[in-house]
Amino acid sequence: RIGEEGRGVPTIIEMVHHTRLDCAVAAVGLQRRALTEALHHARHRKAFGRYLIDQPLMQNVLADLCVEYEANLMMVFRVARAYDEKDTLFARLAVAIAKYWSNKRCAYFVNEAMECLGGAGYIEESILPRLYREAPLNGIWEGSGNVICLDILRTIHKAPDAFASLWSELEKARGVSPILDRELDALQNDLKSREDMVFQARRIVERLALALQASLIARFGTKALFHAFVETRIRAGGGRAFGTLPLGVDISSILKRLEW
Repeated sequence: RIGEEGRGVPTIIEMVHHTRLDCAVAAVGLQRRALTEALHHARHRKAFGRYLIDQPLMQNVLADLCVEYEANLMMVFRVARAYDEKDTLFARLAVAIAKYWSNKRCAYFVNEAMECLGGAGYIEESILPRLYREAPLNGIWEGSGNVICLDILRTIHKAPDAFASLWSELEKARGVSPILDRELDALQNDLKSREDMVFQARRIVERLALALQASLIARFGTKALFHAFVETRIRAGGGRAFGTLPLGVDISSILKRLEW
């Protein structure tokens, strides 16, 4: 503790709770800057007679980065809203999930954005090496990956009201997609069993994060964004490289939302 209760002085637990939100938002900010650099370069760099932005495979990579960024942005903003509204039950679990997942994806995201620029993105004259060095930091502050995941498991079992609040948020997208519905059912069943829960903690938290993102995109995102997200993050189970969006995804719609 760093003070006494009842005197308006926050405890260490309260400080960690708030700085976890800082860490989650910071990771998404790094993603936005990296994505901006990649999109700008692709719009002005020509290869094989066409701008990179017009090359089909580059479009796939850039659109996939856009999907990732928007999903993470919606997640951290939803958590921030819970803080503003003093929705402590939802925020208790959601901030840890957001902090873990946005940061686990951050270094991977920045690396992919750097690759969009090729060698020009690797040298120090580019801002991307600085972003890449910074990318892992917020994942370490206020609880590294294992600490966060174990804290989430503990909260699920020790604070059922907090878990109920989180699950209520996920259920708001029930009926939008059979793929998401099946994942929610499977996740709910898996969470009822405590067998090997600690061993699988990271996988469980990843699935909770993806389900939360899918629920938010279903309600607040575009159809193109939701289709791309569900097909690659829910149906495929996540963990795939950027640039693996399937045929039929509205690439143009996704890219236009984030191009400057």
